[in-house]
Amino acid sequence: MSFHKRNLPHLYFSDGFYFVTYRLANSISIDKLRSLKSFEDNIWDFEQFYELFQKYDLLMSPSFTNINYLLQNELAEICKRSIHFPDGKEFKLICYTIMPNHIHLVFELLPGNKGISNIMRAIKGISAKRCNEYLNSKGKFWQDESFDRWIRDDKELYFTIRYVLLNPVAAGLVKVWNDWRNTYCHPDYQIL
Repeated sequence: MSFHKRNLPHLYFSDGFYFVTYRLANSISIDKLRSLKSFEDNIWDFEQFYELFQKYDLLMSPSFTNINYLLQNELAEICKRSIHFPDGKEFKLICYTIMPNHIHLVFELLPGNKGISNIMRAIKGISAKRCNEYLNSKGKFWQDESFDRWIRDDKELYFTIRYVLLNPVAAGLVKVWNDWRNTYCHPDYQIL
């Protein structure tokens, strides 16, 4: 296990389940982020984490930001390919949802993996390069730092999967989770 802190706390294990959220660059203003400084106060308690994470997630809703590139099917497909590529090699993909400006992802690390920071660097790097090529643009595509949380038990895994799958419903994008074309759930984890 290792722990480090940049802007967010990161607790890295070489195995287990992880919940990761990464977002488009500049999709949340600095002022709004500062209002959530208490977000990092307690990384251990799941209920406090969940309550604060919902506030963070709300800041990424389409009503708060106009940076919504991932609504474009071509860009969402690029992101899907980059997420699926390490499946079976670095991790077992559990579920994800690609929202208009962020991605929620749950996976289980496989033995011998390269580490979560390297895995996420590859996923974000490849997708950023391809998305920028598609948009004929340069510069930062993803926010530098991703949010990651090591999932501590089966109950937390269950509620995290529910959260990810129901995110498009909560955002008012669809009425039923599997109507959102940019959601995936491994058949072994179909809990809804």
